[in-house]
Amino acid sequence: MNTLVSIIVPCYKQAHFLNDSLQSVLDQTYSDWECIIVNDGSPDNTESVAQQWCKKDNRFSYLYKENGGLSSARNAGIAISKGEYILPLDADDSIDKDYLIQLVPELQQDNSLAIVSCYSQFFEKDLKNIIYELKPNGTTNHDLLYVNQLIATSLYRKKCWEEVGGYDESMKKGFEDWEFWLAITKKAWHYKIVPEFLFYYRKSKKSMLVDTLNNHAELNKEYIYKKHKEIYIQDFDNCMTVLFYWLKTHRTGEQKIKNSLEYKIAKAICKPYRIIQKVLEKK
Repeated sequence: MNTLVSIIVPCYKQAHFLNDSLQSVLDQTYSDWECIIVNDGSPDNTESVAQQWCKKDNRFSYLYKENGGLSSARNAGIAISKGEYILPLDADDSIDKDYLIQLVPELQQDNSLAIVSCYSQFFEKDLKNIIYELKPNGTTNHDLLYVNQLIATSLYRKKCWEEVGGYDESMKKGFEDWEFWLAITKKAWHYKIVPEFLFYYRKSKKSMLVDTLNNHAELNKEYIYKKHKEIYIQDFDNCMTVLFYWLKTHRTGEQKIKNSLEYKIAKAICKPYRIIQKVLEKK
């Protein structure tokens, strides 16, 4: 017996990728799905692209909302969804044609599972250009404490979304999926990784993930640690080991920069300007 899967595709300024993403949905060998395209107040032609797909297949539907960020868009789509299982899919990514037919039975057969995920391939421009492969592992909350083992495009039970109150809409700078998985699994739910490459992540020089890793990673981690402090307190010794390892790694990286020839040359070049600046400040 098939179970309805609601695929939620938020889109903001990514209409130029949307056709590829939605084609991967239409190509699914598992047919019992609905796909809700959520226009998160996008200023591009997201609406016209989405409407074309709604005309092509009545399993597609369209929702417009004012811009509120990725978590808000996902929550809005899930709130009107009819499926027992939820699959978030970003507008610039794709899933393999066998994604659902391989992952859905895992949830059907094991009531202890909240989430099922898979291996991923990162690509540039098109799927022929694979640049990186990701093979996550683990099964429980403990495996997610310090590294997010689960891609955002993982299949999960809608009732788990309801249990934790959805995605945290205050997290607008990334890691919202990591926080969401922690919120679910700390309630004793398990997850499973299917060891097959069924998800394709578009690698871009300018993306939310790149911006998060470069500019917001530490603040996001601090927020997650504080929000879910009870599970980190339970793992206190290991938590301290991880945090001090990160501090040591950061300090070592800074020291390598200061000892590099490029840094010393730049410092020598800037020295006359610093002297001039001090003189001007005294006047």
